[in-house]
Amino acid sequence: MTESSPLVPSTAPSTRKLWLAAIKPPMYTVAVVPITVGSAVAYGLTGQWQGDVFTIFLLSAIAIIAWINLSNDVFDSDTGIDVRKAHSVVNLTGNRNLVFLISNFFLLAGVLGLMSMGWLAQDWTVLELIGVAIFLGYTYQGPPFRLGYLGLGELICLITFGPLAIVAAYYSQTQSFSWDLLTPSIFVGLSTAIILFCSHFHQVEDDLAAGKKSPIVRLGTKLGSQVLTVSVISLYLITAIGVLLNLAPWQTLLVMASVPLAGQLIRHVGQYHDQPEKVSNCKFIAVNLHFISGILLAMGYILAGKN
Repeated sequence: MTESSPLVPSTAPSTRKLWLAAIKPPMYTVAVVPITVGSAVAYGLTGQWQGDVFTIFLLSAIAIIAWINLSNDVFDSDTGIDVRKAHSVVNLTGNRNLVFLISNFFLLAGVLGLMSMGWLAQDWTVLELIGVAIFLGYTYQGPPFRLGYLGLGELICLITFGPLAIVAAYYSQTQSFSWDLLTPSIFVGLSTAIILFCSHFHQVEDDLAAGKKSPIVRLGTKLGSQVLTVSVISLYLITAIGVLLNLAPWQTLLVMASVPLAGQLIRHVGQYHDQPEKVSNCKFIAVNLHFISGILLAMGYILAGKN
């Protein structure tokens, strides 16, 4: 018989599940967290809050993340690294040029939103800061740079979603800078880089075949899991040190409530680091840790501002 029996369940993922995986809804927290934290720091330290600015900035950041996700799919299709990736948008549509066009539309929408903020404030500092972040985001996968293939993606993440995004969000509310941004900038940047780091564990074979020297390819999965452990623990050390040095209010210790998620991530990767099928979901645990800890950090600053 050539037809499949209705009594045998299909193991192939549904088209809906593939599209959900391709669109990556959880990944948009990497736009939400830095804008929320940076704005919360501004409120906590200065009492200033502009809801319209926050909304425009957040929507612009989400549009820029959509550009990053779609353009990365395009650039990865060009190198062939995604040839076995069923949930690649390019593979799902079969139209590389259309996906590239849509990605650039999102980039334009995000930039226009930032330009509207600059025009309203008559201050283009935020656009300049995010412009640098956009350029760095392009260098991750875009030709001729493709720095992600050299294993520099995590450093790019740390800089763009940490200092650049946090400082820009803070400045959008206060039109000023502060050394007190050091702790939240490093925290959010590192927690974002951890997501990308976790995404490499299950695709070592494909990365090797495409010549991509990801950190896990360079370190191996076992040492990589140990580096992850140190990185996750560092999130809480950064917060504690920030409080001790009066660079962050004591209320930011609220992030300690996310320790169970941190423990879950460390245990999961430690146990399954060399088993691609089982470790592949660790990036989603990292996304949860990033989002929950980021929101708790923001709440800490908001509570500090009310006291």
